[in-house]
Amino acid sequence: MTIDIKAPAFPESIADGTVATWHKKPGEAVSRDELIVDIETDKVVLEIVAPADGVISEIIKAEGETVLSNELIGLFAAGEAGTVAAVVEQPVTAAQPQPITSDLKLSPAARKMIEENKVEPAAVVGTGKGGLVTKEDVMAHLASAPVVAPVSKAVVAAPVVVLDAGEKIEKRVPMTRLRKRIAERLLDATQNTAMLTTFNEVNMEPVMTLRSQYKDLFEKTHNGVRLGFMGFFVKAACEALKRYPAVNASIDGDDVVYHGYQDVGVAVSSDKGLVVPVLRDVDNMGLATVENTIRDFGLRARDGKLSLDDMQGGTFTITNGGVFGSLMSTPIINPPQTAILGMHKIQDRPMAVNGEVKILPMMYLALSYDHRLIDGKEAVQFLVTIKDLLEDPARILLEI
Repeated sequence: MTIDIKAPAFPESIADGTVATWHKKPGEAVSRDELIVDIETDKVVLEIVAPADGVISEIIKAEGETVLSNELIGLFAAGEAGTVAAVVEQPVTAAQPQPITSDLKLSPAARKMIEENKVEPAAVVGTGKGGLVTKEDVMAHLASAPVVAPVSKAVVAAPVVVLDAGEKIEKRVPMTRLRKRIAERLLDATQNTAMLTTFNEVNMEPVMTLRSQYKDLFEKTHNGVRLGFMGFFVKAACEALKRYPAVNASIDGDDVVYHGYQDVGVAVSSDKGLVVPVLRDVDNMGLATVENTIRDFGLRARDGKLSLDDMQGGTFTITNGGVFGSLMSTPIINPPQTAILGMHKIQDRPMAVNGEVKILPMMYLALSYDHRLIDGKEAVQFLVTIKDLLEDPARILLEI
C-alpha cells in the first residue's frame, strides 16, 4: 500500500518550509514512528515519522527544496521489506547491539546516533526528563567507551593535500531558514524601533541564600523540580510589568496595545539558533511551575521538540547571557514587544555597604526598550523595581 508523505500543516504565520534532512533513503527499511524527514521553518524544525513499517519508495522533494503546507514530498510503501546492509567480515568480533525496543525513551537525534554507531541502547543512561536518552547522553557513552583498534590487512596511506603558501581553507554553506529568520527579526528591531538600553546591578545574595536554604525541601515538595534563579526573575518581572503596563504593551501601526496578562518569553539556546518559548499567564503560575516549564522548554529546544504554539505571542522577554559567561550586554527587542530584560553573570565584587567594603555576588541587569512608547523614567523605574524585588524576595510573594 502506497501512502503519501506530506509536509505538515503550517499556521498562517508561516508561508512555507524547507526540506532539511531525509534520514532514510529510498528502499531502506523503516519502522513505524521512526523519524524519516525534517522540515525546517522560520521558527522550528518539524519532524515527520513513518506511518507504518515499510520503505520510502520515492523522494519527491529533495533536501534544500521549498515546500508548502501539506505539500506532497514523498511516497511510502507500507509493509514492504527494505534493503539490508551487507555483512562485512571483521577481524575483531564484537557483540551486536540489541534492537531498540519501544519501552526505551529516545530522542530522535539519540536514536539516529545509536543506530549509526551501533551502540547497545540499554547501556546508555538517560538524563532527560522521565529517563529520556538524549544525543548528549549517547555522546557521553561513546566518549567513555574503550577504543578498540581494528586489525587491517593492508595499510593505505592517506592522501596528502598540498596547499600553496598562504592559501586558506574556506567552507561556504547556505544559511538555515531559522538563522535567516533570526537575522531578519534582529535587523528589523534595530532599524524600526527607537531602541535604548538602561543598566542597573542587583545584589544576588538574598536570592542565593533563600535558594540555598530551601532548595532541597523545594525539590522534595515539588517532585524533583529544582529551584533556580530564572524563576525569581520571571516572577519579579511579572510583578514589575503589572506596575508599568507600557513595558508589557506593543505597538501595532499607530495604535498601542496594552495587554492585561503577562506572557513572558524566555530565550533558549539550541543547536539551530536562539528560540523564545513563552510562559503563558505567569501571574497565575507558582515558582515551581515556572521552573518546571522553563526546564521542559530547554530540553525540548535541545531535542528540536518545541512546537510553533510554544513560541507564538509573548508580551515581554527575558534572556540570560550569564549562563555563557557574559558580564554585560545590550539585548535586542523581540518585536512587536517593546522591552527585553537581560540577565548576566553573577560575579563577586567589592561594594560599599553602610560605609564598609563588602564582597557581594553582583549581577548587571540590562533593559532594552522602545523609546517610542516607553519613557526613560518608566524604564529606569521598571528596572529598579526588579532590583528591589530580587534584593528582598519576600516582596515578590507579598506583592509590595
